[in-house]
Amino acid sequence: MTADSSAGAPLTAEQPTQAVVLAGGQGSRLRPYTDDRPKPMVEIPGTGVPIIGHQLAWLASEGVTDAVVSCGHLAEVLQDWLESADLPLRVTTVVEKEPLGRGGGLKYAAARLPHADRPWYATNGDIWTRFSLREMAAFHQERAAVATLALARPRIPWGAVETNEFGHVLDFIESPPSPYLINAGVYVFSPEFTALLPDRGDHERTTFPHLARERRLAGFPLPQGAYWRAIDTAKDLTEAAKELAMQTRP
Repeated sequence: MTADSSAGAPLTAEQPTQAVVLAGGQGSRLRPYTDDRPKPMVEIPGTGVPIIGHQLAWLASEGVTDAVVSCGHLAEVLQDWLESADLPLRVTTVVEKEPLGRGGGLKYAAARLPHADRPWYATNGDIWTRFSLREMAAFHQERAAVATLALARPRIPWGAVETNEFGHVLDFIESPPSPYLINAGVYVFSPEFTALLPDRGDHERTTFPHLARERRLAGFPLPQGAYWRAIDTAKDLTEAAKELAMQTRP
């Protein structure tokens, strides 16, 4: 089934219609949920849909018509679900015959994209988020970047204490936003980026620093109020369910 790319803002030649989803992680911190399924197949409580189902629906709503899902841990469970689900876009799966590292795995999956000469999105398989990929693609194009990564400002999981210059406690702040931006695990890549990826190894230690030195790597801060959460632990699942309930509450 093909996504309806006519919804929302009109697509231009530079807005990607293809994406890679990196879904091969073992998710050891999510056990026992990941004892019998890969991390992207863990369901968000209250939705009845696994993480990857939310991701694919989001990608399709942003104009993506083709996705390559890179599988790893318990790949057959994910592949079986993808084959049986009523998906809003075309999906191809790939499985690494041997570990290639994050950069090598991304390059291996990108080779299966239908249009090697066009830009593409990529996302980590444990991210649950909603923001405009079209705006991110426009940001990427305006800066003539080879790669653009989304930047999030997550909340610190501990309470913070505010003091004055004399050491008096002024206030207690529950889970304040981090003062630092982090890599949100969502990307826009120009066609030439694929050739810059290592065949093996981690692109975040090789390709990204190289592009940063040449000012060809851009960072797109998530818009104010955009939802973003990395699902790493059972607590993340619980928090995601609470946040979903708050969003749907009348």
